[in-house]
Amino acid sequence: MRWRTLVLQYCLLLITCLLTALEAVPIDIDKTKVQNIHPVESAKIEPPDTGLYYDEYLKQVIDVLETDKHFREKLQKADIEEIKSGRLSKELDLVSHHVRTKLDELKRQEVGRLRMLIKAKLDSIQNIGMDHQALLKQFDHLNHLNPDKFEPTDLDMLIKAAEVGGSRHQEFKTSLTNMVKPHYVNSDGFLDEQELEALFTKELEKVYDPKNEEDDMVEMEEERLRMREHVMNETLDQQQFFTEEELKEYENIIALQENELKKKADELQKQKEELQRQHDQLEAQKLEYHQVVQQMEQKKLQGIPPSGPAGELKFEPRM
Repeated sequence: MRWRTLVLQYCLLLITCLLTALEAVPIDIDKTKVQNIHPVESAKIEPPDTGLYYDEYLKQVIDVLETDKHFREKLQKADIEEIKSGRLSKELDLVSHHVRTKLDELKRQEVGRLRMLIKAKLDSIQNIGMDHQALLKQFDHLNHLNPDKFEPTDLDMLIKAAEVGGSRHQEFKTSLTNMVKPHYVNSDGFLDEQELEALFTKELEKVYDPKNEEDDMVEMEEERLRMREHVMNETLDQQQFFTEEELKEYENIIALQENELKKKADELQKQKEELQRQHDQLEAQKLEYHQVVQQMEQKKLQGIPPSGPAGELKFEPRM
């Protein structure tokens, strides 16, 4: 289908979610030839996480729009330009009243959630004089001027925000790997938690300024969480370095090498003991030789002639 190819080509997160939520066309079955047919509940394919801070709201709007047959048919026939230009959003006026009511309720819930985030930010920085409307304008995926009704403008803003936000998130993930990689080589060879957080803070400060009222600190912390999750997933090894057979073979080789080293160590120990024995024997002979020399010197000093081989006295011949 042409619209599937276009959607995949431009990587629109909104349309990707719609594709995964579409149900398959049922196949006709001849019930006269099939008996004991038990209904099987089809597994619902969960749309992928877009990484956007309004991801849940986006998915809920998609689910509700999918229940309207007219809008679903228009979506299947629309090309990418119709979606991006906002012409498809005008079809919202033709959906059923029941669908519009559900969309209105979803928008009210989302506005309430955003107001809670704003209140949390105000409480955290304790700045009573901050402009509430300026904070609300940060959330560009809905029309905050009409918090009770889901209008075509809301759908158009949601599509554009999802497209821009998704592209930004993907580019951010790609640049994040290049940002962290040079910092893996440090004094200890590891990138610890404190170093990671310092890198995240450095990059986030380029985009978010705590002193700027238009910069949402809640969104900044959500970006920090996504950064941490992405880096941890990139550093986890999903593939084993060795199979079980290779590991066993390697262990056997190591065991053989250890045995060879043990034999060599035993031989060296025996050689050391033999050398020590020879050294001790030589020292004993040297000691005995010195003792004999001393005895001969003493006898010479006392005038006793040296003894012969049989112990007899030897006299010097008279001249």
